[in-house]
Amino acid sequence: MRFSPGRVVVHRNVRRGRIGWVRPARVVSDDDRGLLLWVARGTQVASEVSADGRGMRAMPFAEWVASDHYRLRVATWAGPPVLKFLPAGADHSVWFFRDEADRFASWYVNLEEHGVRWDDGGLAGVDMVDQDLDVVVRPDHSWAWKDEEEFAERLALPEHYWVPDAAAVRAEGERVIKVVEAAQFPFDGTWCDFVPDPAWTPPELPPGWDRPPVR
Repeated sequence: MRFSPGRVVVHRNVRRGRIGWVRPARVVSDDDRGLLLWVARGTQVASEVSADGRGMRAMPFAEWVASDHYRLRVATWAGPPVLKFLPAGADHSVWFFRDEADRFASWYVNLEEHGVRWDDGGLAGVDMVDQDLDVVVRPDHSWAWKDEEEFAERLALPEHYWVPDAAAVRAEGERVIKVVEAAQFPFDGTWCDFVPDPAWTPPELPPGWDRPPVR
């Protein structure tokens, strides 16, 4: 399925059948290359927290998985706007981060199980599984792994973690790094000067945003 430009869809991270976070985004384009999404500053978002209101990254993973109650907390996207490119069929996405002046600042390779699309007519989205290990790419195409310690900590609890093959995740990152070093698409300057439609107001979470995941 293809999504029409300008449509609001929900980009959702799913962990073992539970929703980890939800971000409404505007569709910039959707073609054979993949899906390009825009998350504006001020967008209403949601993320999973434990009973005491802490997110997963605010505690040891062993403590997180031992919790007996989780909920989705609604908040506002406070960071700079971000352009997200989901290459067709790929186990990663590429995020174009902006600085506070809304100028391109860096790329971010988010390693993930490729997204599964769904469309209920009134609401549509993409559900993926964030695999936690990432690659930060600077404008000069130098790069660095990110969250390696977090990745290792979670791999130590395989009965609770949603990543079954750590080697495959790292191999995907290494494959993308070769594209980075060659300055090939999408690390060739494409979309670095993107300007959103001025009529696009920051969306709120649409009705049904927390419907059961498709994966």
